[in-house]
Order: sequence, then C-alpha cells, then structure tokens
Amino acid sequence: MGTWGTGPYDNDTAADFACTLDEADPQERPDLVRAALARAAGATGPLGAPAGDEAVAAAALVAAHCPGGDPVDPVYGPEEPLPDLAGLRTLALQALDRVVTEPSEVTELWAGPDGAPWRAAVHRLREVLQPRPPGTQLRPH
Repeated sequence: MGTWGTGPYDNDTAADFACTLDEADPQERPDLVRAALARAAGATGPLGAPAGDEAVAAAALVAAHCPGGDPVDPVYGPEEPLPDLAGLRTLALQALDRVVTEPSEVTELWAGPDGAPWRAAVHRLREVLQPRPPGTQLRPH
C-alpha cells in the first residue's frame, strides 16, 4: 500500500475508493459510503488497513457535510458530487471508533511519533462528526 501523507485520502486504498465512487451511478454513491463505514464499524476481529483506510475516507466525506467539516480533498477525493451524507454521522463515528481501537492495522501503522498528524486528523474528524446542541460551534483547528 502506498501512503504519501496523513490526510483521509493520502493513500492508495482511499484514492481507489474515491475513484470507485466517481465511477458509480450517482444513486449508488451513498450506499458505497455507508458500506465502507459499516465494514469497519461491524468488524469483530482485527481490522485490516484497507477497511480502515476506506472507513477514514468515508468518514471524511460525511464530515464534509457537517458544520465545521473540511471540504472533500480536491486532488485525491471523489471528483463527482455526493448528496448530503450528514445522516451517516453516527455510523461514521462508530467506524472511526473501530479504526482507532485495537486490533487495527491502521492504528498500528500510525502508532509511532510520525503518526501524530494522522491521529490528529482522525480526532478532528471525530470532533466534526459529534452531534452538537443547537447554537454551539466547533472550535477552529
């Protein structure tokens, strides 16, 4: 697997996931995002890096539709528009919780000091995905 950065789409698996979304019928795209999140959230054994990387990428897509979320990566993220995915925020949180819980190959790969930016990015996604009471704002990053 090639990884060139710490962002949600900065690896081959996530970039391939973005391409899959672009090539899918527009009506199927939300189901593909939901499936990637559900695979990670429902994993009971060790979570492999491909499933973890897809889940982080899918969670970033959901977060992009939430207040305070960063826009979809214009270089490696999907180029085709996606409908509002904010309704998947609970599933996205569950998937991220599983990604950062052992046994998780992705967490193992980012365990050292070089993984701090990746862990911060996942933490930021979790903050954006957390439901907020009306009138509260996400603190800037």
